Amino acid sequence: MVRMHPRIRTIGREIVSFGLIALVLLAARSTLADHYTVPSGSMEYTLLPGDRIFVAKYTYGFRFPFTDWKITEGREVERGEVVIFDSPVEDIRLVKRIVAVGGDTVSIRGGQVSINGAPMSSYTDMREEHYGERRVRLNLSYSGGEDYGPEIIPPGHLLAIGDARGNSKDGRVFGFISKEAVYGRAVSVYYRSDEGLCWLKL
Repeated sequence: MVRMHPRIRTIGREIVSFGLIALVLLAARSTLADHYTVPSGSMEYTLLPGDRIFVAKYTYGFRFPFTDWKITEGREVERGEVVIFDSPVEDIRLVKRIVAVGGDTVSIRGGQVSINGAPMSSYTDMREEHYGERRVRLNLSYSGGEDYGPEIIPPGHLLAIGDARGNSKDGRVFGFISKEAVYGRAVSVYYRSDEGLCWLKL
């Protein structure tokens, strides 16, 4: 019977341990949290190109690791939240703001969103929108982009658009997205090129 050298056994155990740790970390990234690098200026002034953001994948429900199977249901996506989702027309992930949810009647004129007939913009500053307690500073320097609607959002669907209304290819072009396409909620910017490490809540 061939005996394994003690050092070989130790190395083998270490390899297994590192493998298990790596698997746990990958599973956590698949299920709990991840990061995303902002590729463009479509979400200015909230997000800038190159920003790195922390993404909570558990907010809208836990998924089985490495799959799209939902284990539990989370809460509903809310108006005004910034989310990461799979593009319905390209094989890429996008970051946009949810401005309307299932059942809403939404229209956009000159970059200004109205939900069920009520404008989201401030009466004193048209470059600012309010979604509950969230205040969103818009970039309208490229104009307001394409007008849209009025449209009724189907149940289980969302309308996602960029804060830089005239510089964003978004739901006004590719239509509604399914709730199931949402990858996670953008929680904060943790790195910005001119500031370094930071924690800017979204």
